[in-house]
Amino acid sequence: MGTETRTVGERGQVTIPKELREQLGITGGDEVVVREEDGRVIIERQTVRERLAAGYRERAERDRRIDEEMADVSAEANDDLGDAPEW
Repeated sequence: MGTETRTVGERGQVTIPKELREQLGITGGDEVVVREEDGRVIIERQTVRERLAAGYRERAERDRRIDEEMADVSAEANDDLGDAPEW
């Protein structure tokens, strides 16, 4: 792919050329890493490791919320029903 010039929008947005997105497998909703290196702005696709780590963090947060909700529900049930009978 040759060099293309893009205009930076008022909010700092730049469109990645379609051919480059397709070549790199970047689709709408994907996260990219933006960093500075030697006075240049580098935009790159997240590595598999970074994507996996982000997924594990999201899952851990979801699991934490479910644990909290279940503890609340369990406490409510204990308050309403009392201790379970020993059969």
